[in-house]
Amino acid sequence: MKGLHTFPTRVYYEDTDAAGIVYYANYLKFAERARTEALRMAGFDQSELMREHKIGFVVRRCTCDFLKPARLDDLLTIETHLNDINKVSMNMRQQIRRGSETLVTLEVKLAVVGTNGKLARLPESVRKAMLKVFKG
Repeated sequence: MKGLHTFPTRVYYEDTDAAGIVYYANYLKFAERARTEALRMAGFDQSELMREHKIGFVVRRCTCDFLKPARLDDLLTIETHLNDINKVSMNMRQQIRRGSETLVTLEVKLAVVGTNGKLARLPESVRKAMLKVFKG
């Protein structure tokens, strides 16, 4: 689907709490992994960006709606949509799904920072590559 990156994952025992459902903070980990794989699909990885471009991404804002629980052994798909990308940030919408059911939705704003931790410019090559992944 155009404008969409998908990342499959399975729920393991380590992801669950005493009740056998996914601990809420682990959904943030699943979403982070999906964003990292989208970046990798664009031809970049986090360590390369830091090493060669002296930049990284930090979460500036994240809003989560927990709709339904995931459970041990569930096969999940994290769908990531790129809503906006500019010179210093990206806005993404993510849905964590089990089949056709939406379990969690996230709105995430990522800021680009330099090695000094201050706002930095996203290299045009990275911006174009991300657009290619998400816009086809």
